[in-house]
Amino acid sequence: MIDFNNIKNKFPIFKQKIKGKPLIYLDSANSAQKPKIVIDEISRFYETEFSNVGRSVHTLAVKATNKFEETRDIVKSYINAKHREEIIFTKGATDAINLAATAFGEKYINEGDEIILTELEHHSNYVPWHYLRNKRGAIIKFASINENGEIDVDEFKKIITEKTKIIAFTHISNVTGTILPVKKIIDLAKSKNIPVLIDGTQSAQHIGLDVQDLGCDFYAISCHKMYGPNGLGILYAKKKWADELPPYQGGGGMISEVKKDEITYADSPTKFEAGTMQTAEVVAFAKSIQFIQDLGIKNIEEHESQVLEYGLEKLRKNNSVNIIGNPSKRASIMSFTIKGIHPHDIATILDDDGVAIRAGHHCCQILHDKLKIPASARASIGVYNNKDDIDVLCESINKCKKVFNI
Repeated sequence: MIDFNNIKNKFPIFKQKIKGKPLIYLDSANSAQKPKIVIDEISRFYETEFSNVGRSVHTLAVKATNKFEETRDIVKSYINAKHREEIIFTKGATDAINLAATAFGEKYINEGDEIILTELEHHSNYVPWHYLRNKRGAIIKFASINENGEIDVDEFKKIITEKTKIIAFTHISNVTGTILPVKKIIDLAKSKNIPVLIDGTQSAQHIGLDVQDLGCDFYAISCHKMYGPNGLGILYAKKKWADELPPYQGGGGMISEVKKDEITYADSPTKFEAGTMQTAEVVAFAKSIQFIQDLGIKNIEEHESQVLEYGLEKLRKNNSVNIIGNPSKRASIMSFTIKGIHPHDIATILDDDGVAIRAGHHCCQILHDKLKIPASARASIGVYNNKDDIDVLCESINKCKKVFNI
């Protein structure tokens, strides 16, 4: 049995206090804290093995390159990709989606072609497609949410046409925690030969992931939300697309041969990894995956679900709190408002008690406009959270109400 109650001991940051109070970190949907094995691996790599990868042939370069490529194989196994060439390292999930949108759009999107998104999307899975809309004259359609913050497959059926060239949507909403019916949507898209991109920034660390079973064409992952280093993401691109799509950026490392009048490019994934890569971050990310696998993704799902349900139950009993969304399948996120208190004020008062949450529109303005609210407060759960953290959160919310005489 995994002892989640003592798991904070694996994270050095929890040794400190915030304003004299124990740190209650409920902002993992924004960025997760780092376990010591990840921090130590970054230090160890810089101290003993640092070199650029894929270029030199000296001992350090060979060792660093091997470690770098080992992480690619570890990621391949973690998401159950079929080919290692399908794993592309990027500067983050945002960069991964930009890569896919730009490369796919350059080759396959023309004036009048349609791109389908949803009203739940983070700006990172809208703005790149907006750029494409402006550049190529494409049309963006949005699948609508219902009153519970869910999206039914029928919403996609309503707006798919013969002009639909790609569907891109989030696996788990970063505001409502809604788990979308990903497999059903992908099956619908496949029946019409439409490729699908999944924004997996809120899912890869919380639920089991099998890209072959899902059948998606692209899947974007944010490593810093997986207890890993910042500045690193993963784009899974099915081999068909990894082979067909043109490079996203040009520079050193991604070429095969350069002449004055012609350039040929390397094969995937190298052709998408221009310039000096984030070597230490990639090497340390292997430890992030090890950390998750040592806990067991099923154990993580069960633990976080228990904490989530406990939190939702307590918040629902507070008549002043309005929880955003009521999906039948929800993961690790509780966004809420309190009438008469701006979310930024909620977050500020909670911080006095050492409770870290996020306040704002969470890079999700389209959804907040749909909900007719300017902002919300968001408590998001990681492996290090427990029911005691929820109790402190709720006590601090009551303190907010007292401050504002609610």
